[in-house]
Amino acid sequence: MHKTNLYHDKRAQWAVYAIFFGVLALLPVWMGDDPFTLNQYARYGVFGILALSVSLVWGFGGILSLGQGIAFGMAAYGMAATMQMQYQDPVNDPIPSFMLTNELTALPTVWEPFWNTSVGLILSMGIPVLFFTIFGILIFQARLAGAFVAIMTLAMLGAWYNMAYDMQPFTAGFNGISPPSAFKAFGVEVDPYSSMIYWVSLGVLAALTVSTKLLLQSKFGTIIQAIRDDAERARFLGYNVAFYQVVVFALGGLIAALGGMVWVIIVQYVSPTALEIFFSITIVIWAAVGGRMSLFGAIFGAIFINAAQSYVGDEFQATWFIILGTIFIVVVRFLPKGLAGLFEYAISFVPNPLPAPRTSVNSDIAK
Repeated sequence: MHKTNLYHDKRAQWAVYAIFFGVLALLPVWMGDDPFTLNQYARYGVFGILALSVSLVWGFGGILSLGQGIAFGMAAYGMAATMQMQYQDPVNDPIPSFMLTNELTALPTVWEPFWNTSVGLILSMGIPVLFFTIFGILIFQARLAGAFVAIMTLAMLGAWYNMAYDMQPFTAGFNGISPPSAFKAFGVEVDPYSSMIYWVSLGVLAALTVSTKLLLQSKFGTIIQAIRDDAERARFLGYNVAFYQVVVFALGGLIAALGGMVWVIIVQYVSPTALEIFFSITIVIWAAVGGRMSLFGAIFGAIFINAAQSYVGDEFQATWFIILGTIFIVVVRFLPKGLAGLFEYAISFVPNPLPAPRTSVNSDIAK
């Protein structure tokens, strides 16, 4: 039986994921307990989560969403509210200081559920997914696609940014919310400068990556990729295209929301910058550079670009965004599949040592 390109071999793909996350899990052991480095690497994990959400929605779903920051920001504010209320005393100090500064005399009703940590976590995940579901229904039932979806998600992102900025008594405005203490769950305090936070970030990234890959290798994944390639043909075959698009859009929102929650645990801060337009566009650039049609490629692109910014951006701080834009243009022009496409070409010259599978491998299934 004919052997497939090693790049498209599912067994090789799973092996790469296992090695990749296994090596990352051992980093704290090798580099010691440097608090700053652990916190920085935990942030890279969140960036990988965001790139993963873009890869699912854009790379495999064919939906160019420039509004992943909406779910990220909403969940981040929910997590910050949860952590803030963990610090407040229900009897002696029930109102956060920034609300007192804005002359509020009672805790707003929308903040009341966050007294309960479990409810706060559910709301932080659930509200962004609910919003993306409703917003997706409005978009995809109208059969909008391409640039129209990008414009609508971008406009909605701008609206949420202005809301977070203007509603100062409830969101602390531009100053943002800074929970005074670390997040506590199951009687354990998650120190944002410890190996624990690194493993939390990496664990969430690994779990989401594996779950997304399994989803894309299912019948559902095949259908959404067929819709990406030709939505009209999928409709003629009897598939409810809008339904699948809404589901993918909502799942992308869920992944971004989980990234926002982990982000606040790491940095203990959230502000309207989480909802900035430039930030959401940057996430798309990460995925495009790494390879939007490759989960691994998108994650690698996010980590690679942010690591480069950390170690090179300080020296070229004034021109970093020009460098980033140039990289994006070069990739779009010469590497439409991103760095993953370059790797796919290089690996095609390597003989596949694995025995041929009994069933054929679909080369379009998740990388």
